[in-house]
Amino acid sequence: MTQGTDADTATDRATAPAPALDTDALLDDPGIRIVVCCGSGGVGKTTTAAALGVRAAERGRKVVVLTIDPARRLAQSMGIDSLDNIPRRVSGIDGESAGELHAMMLDMKRTFDEIVEAHADGERARAILENPFYQSLSAGFAGTQEYMAMEKLGQLRARNAWDLIIVDTPPSRSALDFLDAPKRLGSFLDGKFIKLLMAPAKMGGRAGMKFLNVGMSMMTGTLGKLLGGQFLRDVQTFVAAMDTMFGGFRTRADATYKLLQAPGTAFLVVATPERDALREAAYFVERLAAEEMPLAGLVLNRVHGSDAARLSADLALAAAENLDGVGIVDQTAGKAGLRDPADWSVVPPEAVADPDPSEHEDTEDREPDPEPAPEVATRTETVTEDASVEQLTAGLLRLHAERMQVVAREQRTRDRFTALHPEVAVTQVAALPGDVHDLAGLRAIGDRLATGSTPAGAA
Repeated sequence: MTQGTDADTATDRATAPAPALDTDALLDDPGIRIVVCCGSGGVGKTTTAAALGVRAAERGRKVVVLTIDPARRLAQSMGIDSLDNIPRRVSGIDGESAGELHAMMLDMKRTFDEIVEAHADGERARAILENPFYQSLSAGFAGTQEYMAMEKLGQLRARNAWDLIIVDTPPSRSALDFLDAPKRLGSFLDGKFIKLLMAPAKMGGRAGMKFLNVGMSMMTGTLGKLLGGQFLRDVQTFVAAMDTMFGGFRTRADATYKLLQAPGTAFLVVATPERDALREAAYFVERLAAEEMPLAGLVLNRVHGSDAARLSADLALAAAENLDGVGIVDQTAGKAGLRDPADWSVVPPEAVADPDPSEHEDTEDREPDPEPAPEVATRTETVTEDASVEQLTAGLLRLHAERMQVVAREQRTRDRFTALHPEVAVTQVAALPGDVHDLAGLRAIGDRLATGSTPAGAA
């Protein structure tokens, strides 16, 4: 008896709807100063961040949206010719109590340059910026983009010029890269290789130069052959110039990490109702809980539905097969002889002959019908037209069946996520027929985010 009760409880928990995510309440809360949209690549983070920014601004907040999307869709949607590392005012924000909306796109290298310029004197800053190793590191070192996104977030929050910052996290392979980047960069700065290269600069004087020569001669036989002596010298010069800044990187990363844990921050995990995207979302939910970071809920994008959901996939397929069959039971008498579609264009006269020839037995005394062909042609066209309608109807029924199968698959995927994380609030956004490319489209997305628009046919 107990086992049965437990099983019933597990089933109820698996099928129970998730709590609704109230995005308007989130945006209206003056205590919320940072909203981070995170998730795997290609799930609509940029559109979600932009739509939230427009909605929050039109509800009275002073908002800046920080995007790291290389496709620059955000600029196009907001009517800005180009985005860069400087927040730009977005025009067209409506509403009686409308606030302001600014948008910017992270320039990873420029953000790194700004850090160097702010924390090094002119001569040292110039030496760092011109260093080949620094130029390579600032442009493409693994994790640099995610780290610089957190640096820029810290800078925007320190300026205190906006009461809401919405962050579109980098389009990484894994959504966890955004949280892992500071640790990875810290591990790089604290690594044995960097410490070895820093040793000559820390020793200084002739002893330092002697150690440098010894160190270089040792590495020439191994790393020098692999990487080249000039590369190693560039690295050492970079490390010597950056030595005083390394601690600042770690300090700011730690400060931003604590900012993400603060009550004024809210994470929105964005996903599509596909297995891989929701698996990534589940990992991120668990990671946020482990890191004690505040999760507001899940935004489920591109959810499919149907206005004819009462017609199941099985019934639609059965009806399509019935229409395709030879013996369709609900035909009128004039359609009883439908053949293979290849034969529809040729209908013999007997197929349309008078059904009761006994009424005209004296056929020899009657004048022959001068124009039998038009009657045959008319009947032929009628049969062909009816057959085409039936073909079209069958095709539409099959398309509906495919749509209902997609709806069912998405529902099962959502149910699995909800069963694992029943505490996570969810809002759904119905799939749109086209891309969002202007403020009107972003407003429409914002409306759907606020109402949790469940498509017709999606439970």
